[in-house]
Amino acid sequence: MVAVTDEDLAMIALLLYTDAGDRWRATVADVLERGSALDYLRTVVPADLMGDPTTELLERARQDTAAWSDLADLITVFDARYPSQLTDVHDLPPFLFTRGDLDGGGEDHRGVCLVGSRQASRPALDFSYQLASALAGEQVAVISGLAAGIDTAAHRGALDNSGRTVAVIGTGIDRFYPPQNRALQSEIEQRGLVISQFWPGSPPTKTSFPLRNATMSAYGGCTMVVAAGERSGARIQARQAIAHGRPLILSTDVASTTSWGRELASSAYDVNVVGSVDGALSVIGEILDRPTRVSQILHDLTG
Repeated sequence: MVAVTDEDLAMIALLLYTDAGDRWRATVADVLERGSALDYLRTVVPADLMGDPTTELLERARQDTAAWSDLADLITVFDARYPSQLTDVHDLPPFLFTRGDLDGGGEDHRGVCLVGSRQASRPALDFSYQLASALAGEQVAVISGLAAGIDTAAHRGALDNSGRTVAVIGTGIDRFYPPQNRALQSEIEQRGLVISQFWPGSPPTKTSFPLRNATMSAYGGCTMVVAAGERSGARIQARQAIAHGRPLILSTDVASTTSWGRELASSAYDVNVVGSVDGALSVIGEILDRPTRVSQILHDLTG
């Protein structure tokens, strides 16, 4: 467990004990622009005649982090361990709670998000499992949301084939949702990584899952929607991937049977449509090779 700094504590205090937490996106942007959460905290709660109330808020945050230390590892945007791919997006979470292997040998930078319906068909579940299995064999991390259906099949496919899998959850790190995936979540903590951007104890809510989807989209190198309906939550992640400038892959079923899938498939964005596991692997391979290809072009141009 890495000791938290005053900057970490100030970020926690801002989000927990001041009204800045009600506008966290703007708060995080302001903090990053200033380069200091502590300085920003002092502008929110300026000193009065009785002294500096910042000291009290920092102490409250210190007590909270001490209470959380047995639950998970806390990482704020000021921590060198904070995943660099999240800093590419405007709606980055200001902190993360993690259980498991945060580093993963760098594989998460080559990670693929597999998402989809909780009530998927058997062929779709098989597709998710087989694709995750193949990605595991290629040392590509499988990232998903630990929901029932497609997510569960993806996590299971990676684990069953000795691959790395990352679960980005929509509750506090100490909650298990859905309850039937408690054992799976515990297994991922032991063999992969579980990430939460919510305070410990936080229950699932209507707003927590869209926030989770945004973080998952930013964390992965690309997103594939394996199966989804017209109002599926997976469509939120699909649109988030576009907003984040991440490549999006849709199954032929999603691209042909949903209005949002058809819209995205026919758009000018970086959207690919695949009908098979082999097709998905081919597209994913091309996407993950892009940084290498760009580096090679720059190398060739500069001699």
